[in-house]
Amino acid sequence: MTIEQLIRRRCRPCSGEASPLSRESARSYLGSLPDWSLSADAKSLSRDWAMRDFAAAVELVDEIARIAEAEDHHPDIHLTGYRNLRVELSTHSIGGLSENDFILAAKIETLPKRLKA
Repeated sequence: MTIEQLIRRRCRPCSGEASPLSRESARSYLGSLPDWSLSADAKSLSRDWAMRDFAAAVELVDEIARIAEAEDHHPDIHLTGYRNLRVELSTHSIGGLSENDFILAAKIETLPKRLKA
């Protein structure tokens, strides 16, 4: 699936009865998001950015929050060292990754980012 296809999709509610994506399926989705990393256990997806400054980092967090609320799928967001931003995605209700994680990652990719020069 391409990033453009992921962006056009919407996150769907996951029941606890659904199964997480296999490592192979997750890697297949990851092909559309080369700057994102799969965790060693293949249960989460993450990306790091070095933002220009604190204000730029908070601005991106606000934009991610807006998209996450619209999709009803919420990432873990870590801001450290005043400008180092890390976003981690996982579908907690199934204990691993779902297509929703890749949809949200793709939508985050489209956001403008003021990065450290």
